[in-house]
Amino acid sequence: MDIILKNVKKKDYPVLKSLAKSLGFEIVEKPEKPYNPEFVKEILEAQQSIKDGKGVRMTMDELKELCK
Repeated sequence: MDIILKNVKKKDYPVLKSLAKSLGFEIVEKPEKPYNPEFVKEILEAQQSIKDGKGVRMTMDELKELCK
């Protein structure tokens, strides 16, 4: 059985880790991967351009036609 702990506070992590070790559990850590900085920059620029009024409004029919 697998147990996944999310949103563990840094102060609680060592306690949980030592408890798991004492009970003989295998501990597998997966480091969080940050977003690609270029992707974040692109998203922030797009949000700013929309705020500046440079966006394009489309109806649902126009959007459906574009996706064909």
